[in-house]
Amino acid sequence: MKFMSSVADLPPGTVDVPRGLKGVVVAETEIGDVRGSEGFYHYRQYSAVELAKARPLEDVWRLLIDGTLPNTPAERATFCDEVRPLRALPPALASVLPAIARASDPMTGLRTALSLAAAERGCRPIYDVDPAARRADALFIAAVTPTILTALYRLRHDQQPVPPRDDLDYAANYLWMLTGTEPEPSHADAIKHYLISTIDHGFNASTFTARVIASTGADMGACVVGAIGALSGPLHGGAPSRALDLLDEIGTLDRARPIVTDKVLSGERIMGFGHAVYTTDDPRSVMLKQVAQRLGGPLVDLATQVEQTVVSVLAELKPGRHLYANVEFYAGVVMSLCGVPPEMFTPTFAASRVIGWTANIIEQAHDPKIIRPSARYIGPPPPEPVPPLL
Repeated sequence: MKFMSSVADLPPGTVDVPRGLKGVVVAETEIGDVRGSEGFYHYRQYSAVELAKARPLEDVWRLLIDGTLPNTPAERATFCDEVRPLRALPPALASVLPAIARASDPMTGLRTALSLAAAERGCRPIYDVDPAARRADALFIAAVTPTILTALYRLRHDQQPVPPRDDLDYAANYLWMLTGTEPEPSHADAIKHYLISTIDHGFNASTFTARVIASTGADMGACVVGAIGALSGPLHGGAPSRALDLLDEIGTLDRARPIVTDKVLSGERIMGFGHAVYTTDDPRSVMLKQVAQRLGGPLVDLATQVEQTVVSVLAELKPGRHLYANVEFYAGVVMSLCGVPPEMFTPTFAASRVIGWTANIIEQAHDPKIIRPSARYIGPPPPEPVPPLL
């Protein structure tokens, strides 16, 4: 039995807010924003989708960390030269990665491995170091994360890790370290689009988690490890593989309508559709659909037809409930076509979102106020006498 308090019972100075903090502004940021009703999001002053189309990931990385895009090839080269050596696995970490890989999947293992990497580097609390040290730690964490993830995957499958190559950019290197084969340019470009599109997306659960931990003054590694835990949840970063499972379940177009209809009537959630912020088309999904269509193939044809079927069935059975394909729906299709196995879908998400996390951690470090909300107590009314032990 729950004993609900009224708003009048709240302590002075507290404010009653919606569940999940929906619509509640908790901080100010210069990193980016999501305008859900417009189907638009941006990194600083630039459209995130346009950045994905026009720039390599390293340029966007520099934009989020330093606030500006490279203006010349020399500026780009300077940033790339700075982060390139940070991709290598620290020696102490490399020696224990096989044990971590045997014990856990890559996403779970990343928490342990990255914590060790931060400790080996000597990451100190962000409130105890100057901005230059915070930036250096942020670049290291973001640079080494893809190397850790791909090494964990390969070790788990009895393959040796593949070291990063100096001649490959972030996206191509990711595929190289994952597969051990020269990535096709079309695949590297497709993964680049996906990675850039998922670097940051407002105060989502993992970014907010990172900022809450950062508000305590913890070190960069601790903040990112907490964010990884949030991203691993199936309602956050775990959705791309589940969206691909839907396509696998359907298999052929003739099965799409009956399967989707049954799911809608039974109230089952259709993975890959709907978003907490967007009330129209998800711009990431629109872009990745175009990327998938450039790659082509039966899976892409099935995905586009299933998307139309879901929208049609919802219009018939749930009028007024508008759900659109979100980023996870076509993300799974694109990654699958580029040779990324389903168990690496969420880790690949982490390989890009870590850039957004670290940018947010740096920004949060400028605010000395710890994030400490309140909760409404709904248990039995206190105080009651403590009963004696019988």
